[in-house]
Amino acid sequence: MVTPVSQTPHQPVRPCHAVVLAAGKDQATRDLLLRPLAGATVIDLVLANVTTLVPQDQVTIVVAEGETALQQHLGQGWRFVPQTVQAGTGDAVRCARFQLEHLEGDVLIAYGDTPMLRPASLRGLLNRHRLKGAQFSLLTAKLTDPGHYGRIRRDAHGRLLGIDEPPGDPVTRTHDQTLTEVNVGAYVADAALLMPQLDAMAARGEHRLTELAARLISENVPTSSYAIVDQDEVQGINTTEELAQAADIVIKRLFAPQHAVESGEIAFGTGGWRAKIGEGFTIHNVRRLTQAIANETTRQGQEAKGVVIGGDRRFLSRESAEAAAEVFAGNGIPVTLLPDDVPTPLVTFAAPHLQAAYGLVFTASHNPPQWNGLKVFRADGSLPLQDETDRYQAEANALQPGDIVAIDLNLAKRAGLVRERDLTSDYIDAIEQIVDVAVIRQAPLRVIVDPMYGTSQLTLGTILSDARCRVEFIHERHNPLFGGRSPAPDEEALETLISMVKTSGRYDLGLATDGDADRIAIVDETGRYITTNDLLLLVYWYLHEVRGERGGVVRNLATTHLLDRLAARFGETSREVPVGFKHITKGMLDDAALLGGESSGGLTIRGHILGKDGIFACALVVEMLARTGQTLSQLLEQVYGLTGRLYSQETGLPATPDMRLAVPRAITTNPPKALAGLPVERIDTFDGFKFVLPNDNWALLRFSGTEPVLRIFAEASTPELAAQLVANLSDLAAGR
Repeated sequence: MVTPVSQTPHQPVRPCHAVVLAAGKDQATRDLLLRPLAGATVIDLVLANVTTLVPQDQVTIVVAEGETALQQHLGQGWRFVPQTVQAGTGDAVRCARFQLEHLEGDVLIAYGDTPMLRPASLRGLLNRHRLKGAQFSLLTAKLTDPGHYGRIRRDAHGRLLGIDEPPGDPVTRTHDQTLTEVNVGAYVADAALLMPQLDAMAARGEHRLTELAARLISENVPTSSYAIVDQDEVQGINTTEELAQAADIVIKRLFAPQHAVESGEIAFGTGGWRAKIGEGFTIHNVRRLTQAIANETTRQGQEAKGVVIGGDRRFLSRESAEAAAEVFAGNGIPVTLLPDDVPTPLVTFAAPHLQAAYGLVFTASHNPPQWNGLKVFRADGSLPLQDETDRYQAEANALQPGDIVAIDLNLAKRAGLVRERDLTSDYIDAIEQIVDVAVIRQAPLRVIVDPMYGTSQLTLGTILSDARCRVEFIHERHNPLFGGRSPAPDEEALETLISMVKTSGRYDLGLATDGDADRIAIVDETGRYITTNDLLLLVYWYLHEVRGERGGVVRNLATTHLLDRLAARFGETSREVPVGFKHITKGMLDDAALLGGESSGGLTIRGHILGKDGIFACALVVEMLARTGQTLSQLLEQVYGLTGRLYSQETGLPATPDMRLAVPRAITTNPPKALAGLPVERIDTFDGFKFVLPNDNWALLRFSGTEPVLRIFAEASTPELAAQLVANLSDLAAGR
């Protein structure tokens, strides 16, 4: 028995070498290793997992003799050894004798056909091996159906006793149907132990690693195990059916609710990077991501343009902005650092205003208070498209702490690389060049505003004060917990605002913005919550018919078709795009459209910033009331006279990973011919499943990109029909 080597807390948990078995039992199984899976191939995923623990130059891949396709696919940088005869997994490891014989330390053994194993499971196996001072360790799992796997036997204290083979196996020993813990087939072994034991095993005519594991356990060699809890990880790929099952697992994982505890990787959504504070959102990840953006700035030769950085009122926003400034300064890129907390639209404005290469604002928008994130804007103020954010996140996730170049903030300030500048007045001036403040002054209005503890009070308050409005703010103080709820301006969250307007009778208008002030909500003079669909109608009608501006509209696919009706009546174009304001601004640029908006509360107009702006939108609504001299309810009835009525309804269902598979399959294999008695004219699939029905009726199923929710939208000629459509889609999603 080898005396265990003690491990200090600072010793890296890392094996000396890894052996990946990719020889397969026949050509068909070997071919499967090169089949596509999750944007790569089966063998690519296996090696990606292994190299999170072992450097590539310490990995040996065992291949079948004469095999060339896999080696050509993987290319340079890998070490290959042939297995001349398919004599078992133990024999395959013996083929790597030259690489293993003189090693000191541990050897990780993994199978090339198990790409579903998570890196955390391999890390857990290795960590357990070393903490226990073991000479041999194996990965196990409890399965509902153990199938062909060897079953683990333990004593009453949980100690390993042996491995039973399943019925029908030529080396079957005693078999107990109650055993559900299996030998998965990944191992860690002391290099000094491994090859002599394999040689002795071969001399006895034993050639499989499971036989080695069983013998070492029976001989009381110090052995440990690590149990994984996700049965999907055990999925091997030896048939095309198993490959399809693995593809399903990939999809379920992709959409499962996740904490960033396994890797802490940065991932962009439709509106930037967001993660829970202390998990994915850390100062370390902030530095990694800003280093990647600094690298991109340098590659583009845009260093001299600099960047502008700000943050909202969330926990760590200010600290993150300063950390980002230190990174850009360390890379020789000048930084304009916005003081205090700022709304997101101000940063959207600041990038083109300062002719900066990028604008960055630390915010998680309307997410719950335990989240934070980063929105990145290009030089023109638009959001980067997916190919760009994919590059940022890929490079950021590959960076190590030693790759970050940063200098102390105070030093950067003294050197002139970081300068604080307040752009509040510049931003307000830009809005007041578009919004007619003089018109508003002629019709003093009483307005109440709920910024939801966010960042709009200073800017919106200044604009409304300049316009001589009698304005009152609620929930305006700095509260990073946002009153204990998400700062999303939906009807339920604005109950205080609605109540104050309804009961007092003295306000002409209620306004609200979300946490970073890029979204708007409004309440009319009676206290009625006005949906964003109706708001977009009002604003488009006002811009076109009262202000005399011309151009079409761009909306996302979950937004009212009444905008299309109104545009058609005006002889203008309308365009439908996927969810994500970046698609709206691109469509506006392509069409020179007048208005772009989404039903979740975001809008902008031609000539303003290329992003949604709740502060500007609030000011424009106030101008609309002042110029027309009418109430919101009166204006809305006037617009309905042009468009007719459609009624919207939406809901959200908890979305399990299984639903991510089942719902699309059900629709694809058996698409409904009718919904709520209306024929389905077509099904659009560019973002979810949108069922287009006669007379502008429609219904939409779409999985959220940021939450484990299946969103269901409907718009119909009557409220009852809209409710029925939502109910039909809910039944469809539930498999009823």
